[in-house]
This record gives sequence, C-alpha cells and structure tokens, in this order.
Amino acid sequence: MSAEDGADIARASLVLRDRVGSGGQGDVHALADGSLLFKEYKNPSKVNAGALADLVAFRQSLGQSDRSRLDSLAAWPLCRVVDGGRPLGFLMRRAPSDMTWRTAVGTTKLLELQYLIRPPKVAWQEVAQPSPEQRRALARACVEAIDWFHGAGLVIGDISQANVLWSLTPNTAVHFLDCDGFRRVGRAAVQAQAATPDWNDPLVPSTEATVDTDAYKTALVAGRILAKDPYVSPGEELELVAGCLNDRQGTAVRRLFAQAGGERGTRPRPSEWQTALSDRGTITLTAAAPRPRPAIDHTVLDGARDRSPINLRAPAR
Repeated sequence: MSAEDGADIARASLVLRDRVGSGGQGDVHALADGSLLFKEYKNPSKVNAGALADLVAFRQSLGQSDRSRLDSLAAWPLCRVVDGGRPLGFLMRRAPSDMTWRTAVGTTKLLELQYLIRPPKVAWQEVAQPSPEQRRALARACVEAIDWFHGAGLVIGDISQANVLWSLTPNTAVHFLDCDGFRRVGRAAVQAQAATPDWNDPLVPSTEATVDTDAYKTALVAGRILAKDPYVSPGEELELVAGCLNDRQGTAVRRLFAQAGGERGTRPRPSEWQTALSDRGTITLTAAAPRPRPAIDHTVLDGARDRSPINLRAPAR
C-alpha cells in the first residue's frame, strides 16, 4: 500500500524529517525518504474527516490523463494520515523543483506569486523576473488552471500570493498549494475557509467560497500579474506592464477587470480571461443573408382547375 492508493495511512508508520513549513492551520514535515510531505493539522478536532476523504476520492476517481493534469497543477491530498481513525493530516507531493529558488546564503524557498507581483527587492534579487511575454503566459496559465478546476467541479476558495507557485523553465507554469482548502461544488470544506488580506471578495464574507468568489479572485490574480501590482483591485485603473499585451489584449483585459467588480453572477469566468489573453481575438460572426426566394406566378394557382372525381376502383377484369 502507498499514498498513491488513496487509503488511510497510520501516523505511527511515518518516519519524518525536519519541519519544512508552517501555517495557520498546520505544519508541514518531509518524510524521511524525501518522497512526500506530511501536513499535520494543529487542531485536528476541527477537521471535517469526510470532506478530506472526499478530496482524496476525487483524485482517485480521475482517469490517468486528468490525474496527471491535477498532479501537475496542484499539491493535492494523496491520502489521509490517521490515528485511531481520526484524521490528523494528509500526504502530498513536493512542489516541482523548478518552482523554488535559492537565496544568497543557500536556503531554498518556494517561488510564490508574491515574487511575481511585487517590485523586486534586494532580499530576493536572485529570483529571475519574466519577460513581458512570459508575464502574459503566466497570467494565462493561472486562469487556465482555475478554469480546469472549475470544469472538474471544484471551488478553490483561497487564491492568493502565498499559495500559487510559478516557473519560467522549462516552460511557464503554475502550481497551487494548500489544496485541502479546495472543495467540491455543493459539498463541505475540510476546515473553516481561510482568508488572505487584500485577496477577498468585497461582496461576501471572507468565510464564504463559491465559483463566483473564485471569479473575482481570478481577476485579482490575472490583473496583479499583468500590472505587477499586489494591491490593484477591480474599480481601479489597471496599469499594465509595458509590452506584455497588445492593444486588443489590453482592451479586453481592462474590460474584464472592471467587470469583475460587478454583482455576483456578472463576473467574467476564467474562460473569458483565456480568450482575452490568447494570441487570437474574438471573431464576431454575422448571420448570412438569406437567399432571395424566386417569384411565384399566382395565376397558375388561382385559375380554374379540373375538379372531376377520381375513380379509385380497380378496373374490371
């Protein structure tokens, strides 16, 4: 049995190395063999055991192609880690190695979205910044990933500068963290919805997560990448990084960004962002003009006709 099978694994069976990360809801440890990571909840009593099992089952339900796609996009819960049947956390894969960077003193850190949307600082000058074209590609990769999650029936919830990773090599790509914060549409969350300051939908409580709040945060992530501004929000002027979009793309992106500030149900979906950021614009098709009907000679129809009876009897033999 392995984590890939999705079956629960006993906490006592794990051999752990040092803690590699810590957040408000849990600590992350590396397994001794270095293959996987273990997220252990700080307060297991507040974990919805069924919801966590549901996320594990979701991955198991996918075909091989979709499962590989999910694994490339997200550090998804592979299996629950339990003690006496009570879930304490879960196992997940490490982030892709090309989504890390090494500091001047040799420490390895995750390449979080914050390094993409903020002006460079001396403390992280080792982080290679994208070209304008790569910046557009990263924004598109984000909205494509969100669109894939939604198409799979998932709500993301907490989209922010700390839980999206990115890479320029070998190709532009993104990777989502904290995936126990996801949930399937219409189903319960594993824990209370996490919230990140400056990344919340202003029209709903920060504890609420829906496809519509995801749509608002899609605008935040796309707009902030393209503007290299960690705080710009719908309703404000979107000053795009020079050269990352052409005129057609820039007009479309600004329109969608403004639209995202509207009422729930009116916000652009990720697929609309994909179109706006694509190399091809939207082509408006007009209906073809109907062919003119030939003139009809009504005198043929209106004239006298032979209405003599028709003999239906078979001829006598």
